[in-house]
Amino acid sequence: MAQVVIMPRQGISVESCILVEWKKSVGDAVKKGDILFVYETDKAVFEEEATEDGVMLKQLWEEGDDVVCLENVCIIGSEGEDISQFEATTDNKPSKDEAKEETAEVAVKETIETVASEITSTGRMKISPRAKNLAEKSNADLSVAQASGPEGRIIERDIKTLIKNGAKVTSAVGDYAGGAIGTGLAGSVTSNDLGGISPRKANIDVNAYNEVKTTNMRKIIGKAMHGSLSQMAQLTLNSSFDATQIFEFRKNIKTKKEELGLSNITINDMVLFAVSRVLLKHADLNAHFLGDTIRHYETANIGVAVDAERGLMVPTLFEASQMSLNDLSQNAKSIIDQARTGQISPDLLTGGTFTVTNLGTLGVESFTPVINPPQTAILGVCALTTKLKPDGTPYQAMGLSLTFDHKAVDGAPAAVFLKDLCEYLASFSSNLALEAAQGVLV
Repeated sequence: MAQVVIMPRQGISVESCILVEWKKSVGDAVKKGDILFVYETDKAVFEEEATEDGVMLKQLWEEGDDVVCLENVCIIGSEGEDISQFEATTDNKPSKDEAKEETAEVAVKETIETVASEITSTGRMKISPRAKNLAEKSNADLSVAQASGPEGRIIERDIKTLIKNGAKVTSAVGDYAGGAIGTGLAGSVTSNDLGGISPRKANIDVNAYNEVKTTNMRKIIGKAMHGSLSQMAQLTLNSSFDATQIFEFRKNIKTKKEELGLSNITINDMVLFAVSRVLLKHADLNAHFLGDTIRHYETANIGVAVDAERGLMVPTLFEASQMSLNDLSQNAKSIIDQARTGQISPDLLTGGTFTVTNLGTLGVESFTPVINPPQTAILGVCALTTKLKPDGTPYQAMGLSLTFDHKAVDGAPAAVFLKDLCEYLASFSSNLALEAAQGVLV
């Protein structure tokens, strides 16, 4: 009997998903466990596996369509089987002209003139979001792309073929390359191929621009950040601590981690560990501000800001205050990796009671992090700077930037938290030894 495959719901807050790519075509044999299609939420990418053997009889949506969760996506069954009863349930699907258009303008302006013949009558090229993204990054020459997707849509494998065949344009010279033969890497056109042609002599339109459609994730991030700043009275305090001890501890752990059976504990892990301990002593900072009430949490669920390819993500390290340093390190690396690869569950992107964001690795010495509502505070970890002790001895200081909501927390309590955190980190080894003596494992 034919089986209908629906669009899964990944997390209770997810209402619809983008069908990114079909892995099986109509008529293909399907085995249990085969990947049928790839889909994405506003935060992550997932693959849908077949649960039964059969044949792909019908695909009810195209790549790039926004499909409501639990909606029918495709039909699998025996070849020649009657599936009219299932097709009838899709009569309310919007027509192609009414459906949400997920095609994109040609992303690389260097190829605008050469791809004119490939543009459809609607004025837009049929190209999947993933193919468009790959074309932008690789400067693939879309004018020679051979579309293999449904109804002439260019999909990711078509762009990969272009890259493999060296069909690229160099962005710096693409606007006036004309018919020049590329002698650069992978056949790209370089300035040497232009015979001394000056950009000014090519009569370039100085008003030309490249317009990229705003992604769903970018919209969500923008809305959240704007809402945070417009609804909160945010104030940032900056301080620093002597980082000598945490770097010595890191050095010792690094050389003995295999002997001690420890993971690769990083400076960021140590900051998260210190935050999880100090936070429990400052209830108003480990809280959600709900207007009429402030919800204080008994455990620290720390959000970890991650710079993922698709944009900022903040996975949550649940019950961080109950973890040993080694467990915290392993769990932090796991959720960070899941966020960066786009394979994280949406349920791990909620529930944080406090957030830590680290820009110190990028050389930022001080910044103003933006709070994730309804949390009341966020900590920014900054770069190292050299300071002098009273006796003139230089030392490496690490900066911390604490933003708090003045509607929920006053300046003095926030400053005390920051002071306590700096003191904990400056004496990290001593504090860890104290916890070990109290029965808390490293």
